[in-house]
Amino acid sequence: AVRRDRLRRMREWWVQVGPGGAVGGASACCWYSHIPPPQLSPDPHSWKSSGKFFTYKGLRIFYQDSVGSGDSCGFTLFPTSSYDWYKIWEGLTLRFHRVSALDFLGVGFSDKPRPHHNSIFEQVSIVEALLRHLGLQNLRIKYKQNPSDRVCLSNGGIFPETHRPLLLQKLLKDGGVLSPILTQLMNFFVFSRGLTTVFGLYTWPSESELWDMWAGIRNNDGKLAIDGLLQYINQRKKFRRCCVGALASVTIPIHFIYGPLDPVNLYPEFLELYGKTLPWSTMLILDDHHISHYPQIEDVIGSLNAYMGFINSL
Repeated sequence: AVRRDRLRRMREWWVQVGPGGAVGGASACCWYSHIPPPQLSPDPHSWKSSGKFFTYKGLRIFYQDSVGSGDSCGFTLFPTSSYDWYKIWEGLTLRFHRVSALDFLGVGFSDKPRPHHNSIFEQVSIVEALLRHLGLQNLRIKYKQNPSDRVCLSNGGIFPETHRPLLLQKLLKDGGVLSPILTQLMNFFVFSRGLTTVFGLYTWPSESELWDMWAGIRNNDGKLAIDGLLQYINQRKKFRRCCVGALASVTIPIHFIYGPLDPVNLYPEFLELYGKTLPWSTMLILDDHHISHYPQIEDVIGSLNAYMGFINSL
C-alpha cells in the first residue's frame, strides 16, 4: 500500500516536471485526471474512521462528534476540512463535554457534487441541519468563517474589502473558460506552493501534513469542485450588507484570534476595519508574529489558550 501511494505521488511529480510540464496540453490534462487520489495516512484515516455521516437533501455530510453533555463546535470552510482542528481537538475535548466539527459540502470527506450551485446560505443550512441532527442547544461555536452564538473567530475573510485571495483563487472564482482546465491540471505541487504562502515563514506544515490536506481535497474528486466552492468570494461581496450587518448587529460575546502575518487579511487594515465594525468585540493578536492564516495549526498552544481564555471569561 505504501509503495502504491509513492507511485501515485511520483506520477503527480512527473506531470509537474516531465515533458511539457503541467501545461503539456489536453492529453496531459486527460491523463492526469485519471490518477487516483493519494491514500490517507494513519492520522486522517483515523479521523475519518472515528467520524460519522448524516444526510442533507440526499448529500452525505461528514462530521466529528465527541458525544457528551457540554458544548463547543469548530467549523472550517476552504480549502481543507474539519481535520484542520486535529491538533487542538484533544485539548478541546479535555475542556468540554462535547466537541463537534463538520466538513462543509464540497470539502474533506463530505460529498462534492458537480455541477452544483454552491451557496454560503446552503452551507449555513447544513450547519443548522447538523445541529438539529445532534440535538445540540446552548452551544458555543468556534467559527472560521461565519457567526453564531458566543462566537470565536479566527483569520477568516470576513470583509470583502480587506480580503486578498490568492492568484489561483482569483482565476477560479468567476468560473470562466479556464476553470475546468486549471482544476484538472491542479496537482499536489501547485496546491502546496499556494497553501504555504498563507502560513508563516517558520510555521509551514510538513510535507506529510500537506499530503494529508491534499488527500482530503482529492477525496471524491474534490479538486474538480474547487471553482464552485470559490463562489463564496463573489457571494460574500454581493451579500456584504447581510453578512457583515448580521455580525455587527449582534450583542453576544465575540472574540477574534488573529495571526498577524496573514496575507489574506492584511495587518493593520483588517484590524482597523474589524475594530471599527465590532468595537465591543475582544481580540487577541498571537504573540508570535510569525503566525499567519492557520493559527490552530501554526500555534496550537497559543490558539488553544486564547480560546480557553475567552470561554472562561464568560
